[in-house]
Amino acid sequence: MKTNDARKLRPDAQEALRKRTVAAVRKGMSVSEASRVFGVSRWAIHQWLTRVEKGGSVALNARKRGRRSGGQLAPKQLSQVARDITDRCPDQLKLPFALWTRAAVQQLIAAKFGVWLSVWTVGRYLKKMGLTPQKPLRRAYEQNPKAVARWLKVEYPRIRRQAWGECAEIHWGDEMGMRSDHQTGRTCGWRGRTPVIEGTGVRFRCNVISTVTNRGTLRFMLFRKNFTTPIFLEFLKRLVRDLRRKVFLIVDGHPAHRAASVRRWLEANPDKIRMFFLPPHSPELNPDELLNNDVKSNAVGRERARTLPEMEGNVRGYLRSTQRHPDIVCSYFHKESVRYAAV
Repeated sequence: MKTNDARKLRPDAQEALRKRTVAAVRKGMSVSEASRVFGVSRWAIHQWLTRVEKGGSVALNARKRGRRSGGQLAPKQLSQVARDITDRCPDQLKLPFALWTRAAVQQLIAAKFGVWLSVWTVGRYLKKMGLTPQKPLRRAYEQNPKAVARWLKVEYPRIRRQAWGECAEIHWGDEMGMRSDHQTGRTCGWRGRTPVIEGTGVRFRCNVISTVTNRGTLRFMLFRKNFTTPIFLEFLKRLVRDLRRKVFLIVDGHPAHRAASVRRWLEANPDKIRMFFLPPHSPELNPDELLNNDVKSNAVGRERARTLPEMEGNVRGYLRSTQRHPDIVCSYFHKESVRYAAV
């Protein structure tokens, strides 16, 4: 049987239809018969009966149509929400979230303004404010902002002037470890059926120590053992042997970098190399970190090495290829956090 679309009726007519139908069923008419007589669906009749049982006949009264009031945020409120999202983390505002998701913003708006919005409405507000989902950068709680500011404004400009005066070349150094089970990138597959990529179940690893310059120079050394002071000294000796100019090497505060034997070797070779240290817990200031990410993503994450020698060959080949393209090395200095080192 074809039923009428009661949504096209006026609110008072809808109310009268609901009350007549419910009254007929309560007097003994079956739901099927009422559906045929009044031209409404049986599902709607059951819904109306439930509403009457819970709230009485007034539950069938016509309600105000249109968008619900109180569901909109004023421009001033949107500005406050945007400031909270960009300046703080959810846990700082006592919300049970680590990252800003639509659900977190939903609870923030409810707690701040007493307005409950759906996650879809929250998503539209975020888009309107120019906020998009992004993978956050990691930054250590222990980092000292004053030390970082001093490095950018005072210490590194002084190092750069000294390097210019002594005709030295500034190298940025770092170490990284790579594992055979590292994977990066995405592939296509059917919805709900995650693709399977075959790889070895044996875990092995190798390590790399490297330096880069803003002129496109790359130096590296592969090793299998843990990074220790003797390995760092071996790399330093290779570095000054291969380069004709004096080296200003900038590294982090790893214990091997600060070892007494390293300090004595540096004091014995002041005309070949000097070493400087980045602020603690500030890897984002080191351009060599971008080389590390590049190698892990392209030489390890997208390759399927079955043995350690094969993985070392992939990494060595990728680094040698990068050495032959100074423009790639220079591109590491284009990122905003390390752009200060590009000159």
